[in-house]
Amino acid sequence: MSGEFPLRRDNVAVLIPALNEELRIAEVVHGCLQECDTVIVVDDGSTDDTVACLQGLPVTVLRHAQRRGKGAALRTGFGHALSLGKAGVITLDGDGQHSATDIPRLLASANRHPGQIIIGARLRNRAAKPRLRRMANEFGDWGIAWGTGYQVADSQSGQRFYPAAVMALRDVPGEDFVFEAQIVISAARQLGVGCVSVPIESRYAQADSPQQFRRSHFRPLRDLWRITSHIVLQAVRHGGLYDVYRQVQANPAVIDDPSGEFSQPPLSDRNQTLP
Repeated sequence: MSGEFPLRRDNVAVLIPALNEELRIAEVVHGCLQECDTVIVVDDGSTDDTVACLQGLPVTVLRHAQRRGKGAALRTGFGHALSLGKAGVITLDGDGQHSATDIPRLLASANRHPGQIIIGARLRNRAAKPRLRRMANEFGDWGIAWGTGYQVADSQSGQRFYPAAVMALRDVPGEDFVFEAQIVISAARQLGVGCVSVPIESRYAQADSPQQFRRSHFRPLRDLWRITSHIVLQAVRHGGLYDVYRQVQANPAVIDDPSGEFSQPPLSDRNQTLP
């Protein structure tokens, strides 16, 4: 695996797990190709024209014959990116809710915070986020904190930068959306890797907007129950809950925002101790 720095458009890859994304996938890929030389799409058993929409584009398409879940799609994409010697990947969803124009900002943050997971946190234009989704995300943030020992801003965002060392982790338990939560916890516990959040804009379907998105595959009640119950069980097994609580309180979310709107002290200036 590569530990090459600085991170650039030619030594990282964009990874897009895709399930029935014919509505916006070509547009998403076009945008990503403007920001990164290598784009990997993992088609997770789509039954629509997702793959056909990508014909003729300079993109690697990896296919699952049947739906295996987002976790499996990410694992497949991680393995391919590592085989190419990439220093990391930026993940984003294929439905258009993440903007490819944020990729350089995530890479810049990854260069400022080497080795950390970078999360595109939907902190801007939060009023556009459906209330139930906002509450569900805040609940998810609480659960992730108990697993990692530190707070995370928007732990449910799928727009992230993963360094190669995190991609190479083996035996990360959890499937589907649980995997995205578990890999953050595994990275904290096994590698001492933290998360840095970069503010991005929420992009959701609006009645008066020409931009429309397919219905999210994430089901707040069902998937947050799976994620939270998974994390809580691990926290109980890990033990030392009072010490974890104190650690969480001492380590608020790290937000990297050069504009100053959401700025906090850089990670290197904080006393962050992971479990």
